[in-house]
Amino acid sequence: MEICSIASGSSGNCVYIGHGGRHILIDAGISRKRIVEGLKSLGVAPEQLDGIFVTHEHSDHIQGIPMMAKMFHTPIYATAGTLDAIRQKDKEQVIALEQMFQVCADRPVKLGEMQIMPFHTYHDASEPVCYSIEAGGHKASIATDMGKYDEYIIGHLEGSEFLLLEANHDISMLEAGKYPYSLKRRILSDTGHLSNDDTGRLLCRLMGRGLRYAFLAHLSKENNYPELAYETVRCQLWEKMGSREMPFHLEVAERERLSMPVVL
Repeated sequence: MEICSIASGSSGNCVYIGHGGRHILIDAGISRKRIVEGLKSLGVAPEQLDGIFVTHEHSDHIQGIPMMAKMFHTPIYATAGTLDAIRQKDKEQVIALEQMFQVCADRPVKLGEMQIMPFHTYHDASEPVCYSIEAGGHKASIATDMGKYDEYIIGHLEGSEFLLLEANHDISMLEAGKYPYSLKRRILSDTGHLSNDDTGRLLCRLMGRGLRYAFLAHLSKENNYPELAYETVRCQLWEKMGSREMPFHLEVAERERLSMPVVL
């Protein structure tokens, strides 16, 4: 299984996963042009995509979907609530109904040798989910846009060798920043986003359970820095372990460039 973040951040998100001749995206929140360029860098033609699995309907996750559906007839997979929201935003009805496929949380979707498992998350969207993908005896999980995590989410993330996990903001930067109070409350709420500290605590729960790669994702451009997210999480891991030896590869998924491709 090959995984690569094509783009990650509050301005757009898109992750490629391929295995056994099957190719999918988790979200398509950047332009069609950037998606196509990213895929070609990975040796994948956009016509080869078997589907785009959407987490929720916010623009930084669906921006490129209409043109991908129109130009390459890419199937779109999402929950009923997310599909309804996408259709409402698709004013020109670019996406054909026969290209839309409903998924349900905790019910896996099979594409060749890949099994894609949607699971509920806490975010202010119609019916948001995250995804775990299993293939060839390996597991990868993509989990962003979570206001909080609980044992249910941890249970779905456990056993992942690869994690792309939200580290959206630094709490002090957000509180002292220029955002209006209502937006700050939304981000900090249980249906907002995980902070660097939240993500560090979550990774402390998940390390030692087969995790080999962790990518910090969906960083806010205004309320975070890649170096700050990395150091905050790394220091929490060091404190938990009582040593400075990293238990897995830790990296920040970049906003404008492809991440290091990972092969499991």
